[in-house]
Amino acid sequence: MKVKIYRPAKSAMQSRCSCDGRWVVEPVLMLARDHDPLMGWTRAQDPLASLRGRLSFATSGEALTFVRQRGWDFEVIRPREKKVMPRSYTDNFNPDRRRIGR
Repeated sequence: MKVKIYRPAKSAMQSRCSCDGRWVVEPVLMLARDHDPLMGWTRAQDPLASLRGRLSFATSGEALTFVRQRGWDFEVIRPREKKVMPRSYTDNFNPDRRRIGR
């Protein structure tokens, strides 16, 4: 079985991340989802589909230990670090700043 280990990003509706640094182990589904003709629902033939987003760990080390103990193949997706440029209110009035759209 192949799994992805990653830290979820914030949703588009959040101004800051509320994911509290948790790492998620998510199986890569081998079978595609299909359409149930009777009820109209989408179903998955893979029994591991119900594990999506449910296996979470405090650190990446805990997630790696869990996966290695079970002998699963894994791929670790490291989060990109956000580069924050410190700015102040007075920078708005700096005559040397770049102006966009003028």
